[in-house]
Amino acid sequence: MQFIEALKLRNKLFLLFLLITLGLISIGVMGALNINSMKKNIDALYFGSLVPVTELNEVLQVYHGDLTTVIYKIKSEKISQSQAISKIDNSLMKINKHWNSYESHYKRDMELEYINYVSLEIKVMNNYFIRIMKAGIAGKNLKKLSTDTLEKHTAHINAIIQKLVNYEVEIARHQRKMFLEKYDKLLSQVFTILVLIVLGVLFISYYVFKSIQNDHTKLEIATKKLKRANKKLENVSYTDALTSLHNRRYFNFVYDRELKRAKRTHSNITFMMLDVDYFKQYNDTYGHIEGDAALKTVAKVLKDTLKRPGDFVFRMGGEEFGILLTNTDEDNSSKLAQSICDAVRNKEIKHENSKVNSFLTISIGLVCCIADDALNEEVFITRADTMLYEAKEAGRNRCIMSTDISEAKTTVIKESELNNNQEQRAESFTIKKLEKLSA
Repeated sequence: MQFIEALKLRNKLFLLFLLITLGLISIGVMGALNINSMKKNIDALYFGSLVPVTELNEVLQVYHGDLTTVIYKIKSEKISQSQAISKIDNSLMKINKHWNSYESHYKRDMELEYINYVSLEIKVMNNYFIRIMKAGIAGKNLKKLSTDTLEKHTAHINAIIQKLVNYEVEIARHQRKMFLEKYDKLLSQVFTILVLIVLGVLFISYYVFKSIQNDHTKLEIATKKLKRANKKLENVSYTDALTSLHNRRYFNFVYDRELKRAKRTHSNITFMMLDVDYFKQYNDTYGHIEGDAALKTVAKVLKDTLKRPGDFVFRMGGEEFGILLTNTDEDNSSKLAQSICDAVRNKEIKHENSKVNSFLTISIGLVCCIADDALNEEVFITRADTMLYEAKEAGRNRCIMSTDISEAKTTVIKESELNNNQEQRAESFTIKKLEKLSA
């Protein structure tokens, strides 16, 4: 059985299939051989005994019935001589036909002598009726035929043929007995071999299936481990390591899926862009460790506030977060955004260098609309980013919402934003240059 254990799963299944196939082929070959042998016995029984007996009885029936009846009808003038001659001729043809058929069957050597004797006696009997026919054709009166001579010939041929019938019946009984004995013997052999084959197949199949089950168990364990590993890898690839929120990569997947779904159902969809106010100054003041802790706190506020299955929270990068809401109208979206701003501020994370509040705050740009086929996914995100910029321009620590997602208006704002960004970069470059000079 070490050989079976060493085989691979596919080879084990093939081995099992091969064993079963060989077993069935063996059973089939044995069955075919035995059935062929049984066929020969049945052929010998029925065609060697039953049919010959029937043919001999037909010969007797013609002699006793047809021919004898014809002679008595002639004597009683019930039929004419021409009719009698015709019937005698037909009867003799039947006798020859049945006797020739009987002689064509398989005969044993010890039977041939008696069969030849019977054949001669039938010819003698037939010649008797042929002479009657010739006499009738010659115009002689057939009424004068001797019934004693007829009965004597008929009794004689009957005794001879009946003896042959009895012999065939005895042969049939003997063949039936031999057939049943051989049948029982073959049946016993087939049953014994079949049981051995089945037990052998079951014995080997048990070890094969046991080995397959062990392999299957190992495979299931390995599959479960692989699934867990894949799940971990998937979570790592879609999760931000710092905040445990979904990352930008997962956002791209979910955003595309939910936007298409909203378009199909023409339902509300909301997107928020969040930014921690003056976060650079916070890091400069308290250090990056405290900055990371502050981001974790903001992330926890978002997770605690947004718990519906259709609410998705992402860390887009740095201190920027994204929120995607489905089936949420304008009023509820606005209330959620305001509650998030309030919740972050109520955490009372000190921010001494903030120009808005003594505690850490956030700004939110919010866009909400009913999705349709005309909704452009890039414009939708850009509009939320524009609203975030306006919230910062309006003093931060607030949320600004828009339901207008037209490309024209968005494009103008984007150009304005681009100019402002360029001015801010120029101002930052000037400040850094002055700091270097003063140093």
